[in-house]
Amino acid sequence: MSVLVRATDVSVASRPEYLHEASERSWALSISEPMKATSCPTRYEPRTLAPCILVNFGPPGRAARIVPAITSSSWRRTSFKVDVVAQGEVDIEQDGRQARLHAGDYAFVDLARPAHWTNSSSVRVLAIAFPRQLLPLRADDTTKLTAVGLNADDGPGALFSSTARQLARHLDHFDVASGVRVGTATLDLLTVALAGRLDRGGGLPPDIPQRVLIVRMRAFIEDQLADSDLTPSAVARAHHVSLRYLYKLFEGEQKSVAGLIKERRLEWCRRDLLDPSLRHLPVSAIAARWGMPNAAHFSHAFRAAYGMAPVEYRRLVAGTRLDEFGLSSRQ
Repeated sequence: MSVLVRATDVSVASRPEYLHEASERSWALSISEPMKATSCPTRYEPRTLAPCILVNFGPPGRAARIVPAITSSSWRRTSFKVDVVAQGEVDIEQDGRQARLHAGDYAFVDLARPAHWTNSSSVRVLAIAFPRQLLPLRADDTTKLTAVGLNADDGPGALFSSTARQLARHLDHFDVASGVRVGTATLDLLTVALAGRLDRGGGLPPDIPQRVLIVRMRAFIEDQLADSDLTPSAVARAHHVSLRYLYKLFEGEQKSVAGLIKERRLEWCRRDLLDPSLRHLPVSAIAARWGMPNAAHFSHAFRAAYGMAPVEYRRLVAGTRLDEFGLSSRQ
């Protein structure tokens, strides 16, 4: 789903506040470009292609990532971003380096540290943000890449740049399943391109295929939560692996496959319990819509996870606006 936010809908003086508030109201927007802007881009078009968040935005502007903004949110401390220029020029500064990007060029940014951007008056940029743990490069290597101008002249870089710019034109043409595949494929291309820049094209960690498979399985689980038949066996079948291999893949993860399914279902139930537009639905109906039809089992699991029964939780937050929690209904 794409959400268009036009800063031109309000006065110039009100645009920074308008874009900031708009980003905080929406999960997709809040993880896209929550920068303190001294001169705002005229529009944001965020789109989720799991595991990436893509933002297609336009001219003009200067912007900065400042320390208070970085420390105020955990996702900012755990995400990387790549800016791909489709049109115009962009100057990016980070870690004492400055890169001037032209059409086709791209640059890597660590959102955990201060950075500065200056856009030309006719710029179009696709920003791709993703969790840092999904980039299988060492921390000291990623530090070498920040604010380094990367161009589309070499093979892997050219393929990544071309793919990213095509995505910028077709962000609304993907359903959830195809979006996941495109998002993971784009991240794979970026990994190869960045590793090539480090002259480590032949030295990528051997577990990249396993990591990619885990990401795809996580996306599959997220998309199938409403199916009460979603089990570890179903995940294994959908990805053509044995149940034993599935368990082995998740040995290094924080949650087992079954634990992850349960956790994500409970989290979406919790969000729906906070949603005023769903106040008419009984708790059991909310549980069932996320694949937990057994009301007693759901109540027990919810209490174990959040410290109170779902009915008590909903009553506690009755009348509280959803956006005060930074949550939104599932997009």
